[in-house]
This record gives sequence, C-alpha cells and structure tokens, in this order.
Amino acid sequence: MASDLTSQVLDALSESNDPVLTANAFPSVPSTTVKSALDRLGSREMISYNTIDREEAVLTDEANGIVADGSHEAKVFEAVRIAVEGLKITDLPGLIGRESAKVGQGKAFKEGWIKKDKDVLRANTDSIKDVTREQLQTIKDQRTHPDSKVIADLRKRKLVTMQKVISFEVTKGPKYAREFVKEETDLTADMLANGSWKTVHLKPYNFKSKGALTPSGALHPLNKVRHEFRQIFFEMGFEEMPTNRFVETGFWNFDALFVPQQHPARDLQDTFYISDPSTADKPRKDPEPPMLLANGTSLGSAQKEKKTQDYEEYWNNVREVHENGKYGSIGYRYPWKEDESLRLVLRTHTTAISTYVLHKLAANPRPARYFSIDRVFRNETVDATHLAEFHQVEGVIADFGLTLGGLIGFMEVFFAKMGIHKLRFKPAYNPYTEPSMEIFGFHEGLDKWVEIGNSGMFRPEMLEPMGLPKDMRVYGWGLSLERPTMIKYGVKNIRELLGHKVDLNFVESNPAVRLERD
Repeated sequence: MASDLTSQVLDALSESNDPVLTANAFPSVPSTTVKSALDRLGSREMISYNTIDREEAVLTDEANGIVADGSHEAKVFEAVRIAVEGLKITDLPGLIGRESAKVGQGKAFKEGWIKKDKDVLRANTDSIKDVTREQLQTIKDQRTHPDSKVIADLRKRKLVTMQKVISFEVTKGPKYAREFVKEETDLTADMLANGSWKTVHLKPYNFKSKGALTPSGALHPLNKVRHEFRQIFFEMGFEEMPTNRFVETGFWNFDALFVPQQHPARDLQDTFYISDPSTADKPRKDPEPPMLLANGTSLGSAQKEKKTQDYEEYWNNVREVHENGKYGSIGYRYPWKEDESLRLVLRTHTTAISTYVLHKLAANPRPARYFSIDRVFRNETVDATHLAEFHQVEGVIADFGLTLGGLIGFMEVFFAKMGIHKLRFKPAYNPYTEPSMEIFGFHEGLDKWVEIGNSGMFRPEMLEPMGLPKDMRVYGWGLSLERPTMIKYGVKNIRELLGHKVDLNFVESNPAVRLERD
C-alpha cells in the first residue's frame, strides 16, 4: 500500500545524505505503488524525485533452463564425449531430448566441439567452455551484459527479452520530516466545536488538477456522415423510405427490377440466401410504416392510396415481361420460375425498397422524391475496400417529362452540396435502368478521378408492370456511405471503419464533418 510505503521512503532518506534509488531500496515493490507514495509525499514538498526509465534483459523459460542445466550445445558435447566409441545421430534425441538435439548439434559443429563420422558423432576436444550458460548467468545476475552484441544474439535466439523498468531517484524536499503528518481533507463541525481546526493540518486545494473524464457516448463516423446526407435530401424536398426489411424475396430484390433469373448477381457467390425459412409468400400489402419528412412528421392523408392495388396482377405482369415481353418489350424470353422469385435473400441493394415504394406510388401517380440510407449485403471477399455488408445511399425522383439531361443536371446540384464540383459521366449497363451512367468525381486530395456513384432512368419493363403511367419517368442513383466517410476521415482500410476491428477511440475522438467542406 502507498500509505505504508511513505514512512519507509522517509526512513530511507533519513539514513543517507545521498539520493535514494527506489530500484535498490524497494526492488520488489511495483513502480506504480512506489510512484503513488512519492506523489503523496511530493504534494506536501517533503520529497522531490526524478523518474528513471531503462530497459532490462530478462531470461525466458528456456534460458533459465540453460542456466540450471547447461546449453543445448554443451549437452550434445557431453553426450558424445561420454560415448567412447562415438554416438549414433539417431540415438542423440533419446539421451538429451529432441529439442536439445535439434538446436545443439549445429552450434556444437560450429564451435568445433564434435565431428561427424558417417552416421556417428565423435568428440573433437577434451573439454569445452559453456559460453552461452555464462552469458545468461551474467544477465540473470546483472539484468544486462557488458557486450551489447551478446544481448542482440541471445534475443535472436529467443533466450532473452527486453522489458522497460521504471524507477525513481528520491531526494529530501524543503518540508522534509521524519514523520508523515496526516492532513485533513474536510473541515468538520466537530473541529469547529472543539477548536481543533486551529492546529490540524488541512490539505491544500490543488487548483491545477484535472477532473476525471466523464464517459459518454459518441456517434460513429458513418452516422455523422449519414446525418449530413439526410439533411441534403430533406433540403431538396425528399421523403425518407422505410428500410427496416433486411430480408427480401427474390421478387422485390431482383424480378421486379427486371433482373433475369440467370443473372450472375443471383448466384450464391454474390448473394446471401436464407436457409430457414427459404421461401416466402407472394407479394401482398404490408402494414404501412410511415415515411418521414424533414420535420419528423409522417406523410399526410393527401398522399394515401387512391385506388386498391392488385398484387396478383403485378405478379403476373412481372412474370410476363420476363418470359414473353410486354409493354413494347420483347423481354428475356426464358421460362420464369416462381420458386426462384420467392426465395428469401439478404437484400443486395436498397433499390428493392425503391421498387416497393414506386409500386405504391402507382396507386396515386404524382411527382415524388424518395431517398433511403441503410445496410445492404453482398457475398464479397473481404479486403481493404470491400465488406460483406455496407451502407447504400439511394435517391429516386418520379415525374413527367424527365430527361437524361435533367438527371445530369440534378447530379451536379446534388454532389455540389457534398463539395464535389467536377463530375464526369460514363455510359454503363444496369438491368433495370436505360440509359445508365457511372458517376466520377475529381478528388482534390487524391488528385484523380474516382467513381462515386451509379445512376440511370428506370426501364419501362420495371415501371409499367407496377401500373405507373406510360409517360412517367423515374431517375435513380446510388452510392455507398462508406466511401465518402473514408475520404472525409482519412481511413484507408474499410475494416477500420465498420466491423469488429473498429477502434473505439477513433469513434470518440473524431468530430462531425461537413460534406461541402474539405
């Protein structure tokens, strides 16, 4: 205990006019306990001290065995020397152990202590000096060795490890006394009543001490950037879609998006399928979760459905547009399987939610803007830039008379709010959008163009089976939440941002960001 050690420190100082080294005076006491006692005395100016940091060499268990019984090479020599007619190599492990035989032979040959005669080992000298044992004995006694090369060699052989040792040099302070006087920390009513407050030693206040840190929660950087995206969407008049369904059917995740059932994205190596239960029912009306506006209120009655939706008709329309084509399209012309459409999957994109919401929009077609930010799942190989789960930011705009030029213009406004002003667009292919474009932004920090999103206009084969008017067009675009977060916070490995390797100090210490600022 530190309180017990304070008197011992004062006694040690009284017996010597020289500074006291705690490593010599209290060798078995932990440095933290010693420091606690010294701080207690130092705060009263009874002592002063300096901290001494040094490294000491410590023997490993193997090295302690060598000190006790001799080195591996010495054991090999002794076994060979005793065998007058020589010792067969195969008999050596049985005499001195497999590990000593394996390690010691090479060293004994190198020192010239033994020689090999076919399959027999013979002694090459009458006596030896076990240098390794002597070196380790010196280190055990002195915690170091005069020759630094010896320490380095023994560390390579994993016989010695270095550990940091903290000790203190203590001297008498201006208020040194042989006895430690207890200081009162509180002025009590009894002291005032009996007058003892006049003679007691009151502990002075330390106005420079820092208070204890109060533990508090912290938003994850992904949540901070997500908040910024939500504000951008709300400023631009978007409504937030409900994204509480991580498990979807193949119908909403693929078929309703005009993704063929033979598409590579539906293979096991790309998609996580649910094993129990493995399938779901056909599409039907679900309980209506509210879609939130910027002020946190749900959509009003003016935006409720105007007509009853026929889910069976929608199911048949999707089947027909895949198998034979419809609405002016020739379709994919393959035998569409109902079982494949009902398989349960972990959603691979939030576009499955967009499809569901657009189908509900068909009950009351009108200009609308929707967005979602939530987690999606892909059967990816995990590396520095890919995870099996990540977050997707998605926006959808439905209106009449929309054109590709309008989509490009909107993207320029949207990404400008994120601080990205230089954009390029590259033609791309998506099963459910035509035309489609990849979006590239110039990153000033990296000094290069980087892909930041994907976009396009939803195909008629996707929209018209829902019952949306033929002249209604829908923009769609998406990007990951992780990529802009990694750029803003300077994270190079996505596994340091999301998952079990996240450093909580990183979460607590990083402030909020503003996407429009670098």
